[in-house]
Amino acid sequence: MMDNSSPTSLSSPLSLQNQKTPFQDPPQASPKPYKKTLISSLMGTTTNLRTSSFEEDNYFVTLLKSSEKKALQELKRKLIETTTKTSSNGVEHEISMWGVSLVSEDDRADVILLKFLRARDFKVNEALIMILKCLTWRKEFCADNIVDEDLSDFKELEGVIAYMQGHDREGHPVCYNAYGVFKDKDMYERIFGDEEKLKKFLRWRIQVLERGIKLLHFKAGGVNSLIQVTDLKDMPKRELRVASNHILSLFQDNYPEMVAKKIFINVPWYFSMLYSMFSPFLTQRTKSKFVISKEGNAAETLYKFIRPEDIPVQYGGLSRVSDLQNGPPKPASEFTVKGGEKVNIQIEGIEGGATITWDIVVGGWDLEYSAEFVPNAEGSYTIAVEKPRKIGASEEAIHNSFTSKGSGKMILSVDNTSSRKKKVAAYRYVVRKCCTT
Repeated sequence: MMDNSSPTSLSSPLSLQNQKTPFQDPPQASPKPYKKTLISSLMGTTTNLRTSSFEEDNYFVTLLKSSEKKALQELKRKLIETTTKTSSNGVEHEISMWGVSLVSEDDRADVILLKFLRARDFKVNEALIMILKCLTWRKEFCADNIVDEDLSDFKELEGVIAYMQGHDREGHPVCYNAYGVFKDKDMYERIFGDEEKLKKFLRWRIQVLERGIKLLHFKAGGVNSLIQVTDLKDMPKRELRVASNHILSLFQDNYPEMVAKKIFINVPWYFSMLYSMFSPFLTQRTKSKFVISKEGNAAETLYKFIRPEDIPVQYGGLSRVSDLQNGPPKPASEFTVKGGEKVNIQIEGIEGGATITWDIVVGGWDLEYSAEFVPNAEGSYTIAVEKPRKIGASEEAIHNSFTSKGSGKMILSVDNTSSRKKKVAAYRYVVRKCCTT
């Protein structure tokens, strides 16, 4: 439940810029962002878009430009001065985020400070303003302890609306977002029906984000940002405008440079059109973070960035929430099924009495699948484990098992001969030998 002693404001954190922070003599505030539409909110675009040419962020201080090193040192100095001023007034303010003191010699502090500096194009005073406002917000919001807070009222949303699941191919934690369930008016009213409900939802959404941030290294050469996947299928854009504006305002103002890439899947035509309109006004760096995938191409897009064993089954992967409690997922083998092609996967060396368990998925199925066991014994008949059947485009990964009486091989077949479209696919299996006494 929320702490009533620490009320949460629904106004954008940038509206704090005309208010006093707990710290003395703050610099002049940076300009307010323009009024956001739903599309710009989802994209996270603001008038403070960085103007530098695109290159991968690095957090090695030795590799920074001389002007960037100078800005980092100046920001540290100003933070120390701020701490000294408040302490001399008999008021202690801890300047730390995510368990890292920002005025210490800890290398993790450099990573966090560089995120704020990059968000403000290395303008020290603006970065300082942003940090002080973020510290104020975190204290009021009780963000440091929110991961351990009991928000069980939102249990039905876990694994559905916003959730952390798996990593991308470079080790970034992945956060999935899907708001299609809010097309149900009863669900919408239950979650966003009034201001108090919206406050609680925002608190839960920040909890999800903070869980992801706990997985980051805050270390030069480490994983220092997340991947965000947003499913736009059936999203009621008009109804969610207010909520999405609040979410993105909180994220932009208090979690700078925390997202390495934003992948939009199941994108409707109007979003693609609006993105085309926005695109000329975005910097190359900003555009490099966006991946736009039309409806029906989710698996093909996600496989480029995330291994199939880490992709949720509803998006053409092999990851089920129920499997996550069993430790790291078993790696899968990837393959493609060309248009007009039939692929047979042969799993040989299965001994008599052994049990083989397998998972197989094809992105956007819409093809025929079957499984059979071929015994080694001469004169034996092939066993149809799964008879040929058409798998629909929206079906999830198949999970099945078979115990053989004799030795032989398993053949998994996917028949794409009726389609011209190439499809991504993956499978994995484990064979457990029979226990003999």
